[in-house]
Amino acid sequence: MMLTQENAMPINIGIDEQHRAEIAEGLSRVLADTYTLYLKTHNFHWNVTGPMFYSLHTLFETQYTELALAVDLIAERIRALGFPAPGNYSDYARLTAIPETPGVPVAEDMIRLLVEANETVARTLREVFPIAERAGDEVSADLMTQRLQVHEKAAWMLRSMLPA
Repeated sequence: MMLTQENAMPINIGIDEQHRAEIAEGLSRVLADTYTLYLKTHNFHWNVTGPMFYSLHTLFETQYTELALAVDLIAERIRALGFPAPGNYSDYARLTAIPETPGVPVAEDMIRLLVEANETVARTLREVFPIAERAGDEVSADLMTQRLQVHEKAAWMLRSMLPA
């Protein structure tokens, strides 16, 4: 279980501490997946080459910019629940389900890897969502629903760029 930071006042938002801890732990996994996907997407933006360079460079920038905003929303939700948000590479490496990609893959492999990573984040969100739902945490559930929509759409758009 994550340790709470000392608060000047107890948190009384209608969700008990045990449930808030479980949700924060789940959201920490979502945060780690999201940050890892951000880093992978940004890396591919910098390093993509080939005939699809411009379209992929632009698409990857759009996606990593959205992810950069998302990590802040997720971390702030963890804080609102009364727990510290993970914020270093060792925490992310331990918490994420997205594997690192060594080297610089070719453009088509970058697309495939980003499809897989977006789908991984979607699966993590689907694992964590019931925890928030059981606790009556509509705010976290809504955040996760919004993130699911983003990752499913990103995976679809990327997948659509691959040959049949």
